[in-house]
Parts: sequence; structure tokens; C-alpha cells
Amino acid sequence: MSESPSAFRFHHPVTVRFRDIDVGGHAHHSEALMYFEEARWAYWRKIVGRGGIEDIDYVIAEARIRWHQRVLWPQTVQVGVRVSRLGRKHFDIDYEVRSEDGALLVSGATVQVMFDYAAERSVGLPDDLRATLTEFDGPFARSRDETSKLD
Repeated sequence: MSESPSAFRFHHPVTVRFRDIDVGGHAHHSEALMYFEEARWAYWRKIVGRGGIEDIDYVIAEARIRWHQRVLWPQTVQVGVRVSRLGRKHFDIDYEVRSEDGALLVSGATVQVMFDYAAERSVGLPDDLRATLTEFDGPFARSRDETSKLD
């Protein structure tokens, strides 16, 4: 996932907070997932058009993270978000976190499974969501083998 920032059409700024910093002087390793989450939520609101907590109709089934460089404070990083694959009941999202000068700091991916919270079971990816994601981030060229490893 070392593509240029232009490979991601959606970017969301995330401020590295002082509380993110651990005894090593850089952001704790767990913070990458928080940066991904903030950017994923912004994508969901702005691209998918679902802005309320009740509009979250997926669960996270898998997360992968790769650290390329230390994330330091203070700065505002840019988190790129893109849907890279659609399945029958799930979709994959890729992320990249870049510093203020454009250096790749963190990359990763998550797998979201569509979920009906009332029925407590997975459900198919709705056609309207599939169309929205395809229109914004398609075509999806990543193969199953590519999504199972870190780039």
C-alpha cells in the first residue's frame, strides 16, 4: 500500500493528540486503528451519506496494520480511505496515513461485514450501497490473494 496519495480519492485529516504518544515518543501502536476509524466514519458520512450511529450496519471482521515510520506529535496526518473490494456480504477498505510532508507512516486494511443488529446476523451487501461504493471507488481490481496480505 505504498501508492501515491492520488490512489486514494478520499482523505480525512486526523490530529495526532498528545495523549496518543507513548513512552517511545511516538503514537502508540493502537492509535492507528483509531485514525482508521475516524477516517472510515468520515467516508461513511460524506461518500455513503449515512451520518447517524443508527446508520452503521456493518461490523469489523478483520484489521491489518503496517507501520512504515513513527507517527509523531504534534501534527495533523491525512488518512486516505478507499474501498478496494466488494463481496456478497462484505467490503474491504484500505487506508494510508501520511505525514504533513506526505511521507507514508501507516497503511492497513479492514474487512467490514454487513450486519443486521436486530436479527444478530450477517446480511447481504445492499444494492444501493454496492452502487455508491462502485461509483466512488470502483472498479475494484484487487484479488482475494492481494487482500490477504499486507503490501
